Amino acid sequence: MTIATQKLMFEEYLAYDDGTDTRYELVDGELVPMGLGTGRHGSIAEFLNDQFRDQIRHQALPWTSKQMLVGIRSPRGRSWDTSRIPDVAVLSAAQWEAMSDREAIINFNEPPPILVVEVVSPSSKTDDYRSKRSEYGLLEISEYWIVDPLEAKITLCMLEHRFYDSTEFRGDDLIQSPTFPDLNLTAAQVLAGRL
Repeated sequence: MTIATQKLMFEEYLAYDDGTDTRYELVDGELVPMGLGTGRHGSIAEFLNDQFRDQIRHQALPWTSKQMLVGIRSPRGRSWDTSRIPDVAVLSAAQWEAMSDREAIINFNEPPPILVVEVVSPSSKTDDYRSKRSEYGLLEISEYWIVDPLEAKITLCMLEHRFYDSTEFRGDDLIQSPTFPDLNLTAAQVLAGRL
């Protein structure tokens, strides 16, 4: 659902405040409210964020994982701006700290996140599989997870020449993440949001 309003430039989006606690993505200059999602949606995002943080600590990586706290300015090939807020984003700790006194948005001239996750809901399915997949590829995000509880599968997309090659995982399939090779999770565990 898009909010009927005049199109916004990126700077206007950053300053936008409608007096509510609604979070918005900016898609082609239009505000798109982000719903809370189901409890399952939240459980999956929280579970993956926790698992990624455990891996980061265990491997002593200079990274951090954030749940719905980082925006990603995105190219769409049109004249209006887009900014996405993935369910989970893994980025360098230094990049996160650099945002401490400004909006938590990764801009075009900054390194992309290392990994992003989108959890599919009925209202986001087309964007998660098509628009965001294309945008994240152009931004050169090396690993993109599409966690789809509606279809009971996880699509892991690996960047190859600005396009994603994908592998699907279902049930007891062990997820093979190049970013986190020691991650020992099945698709069923991720979709359940627990071990």
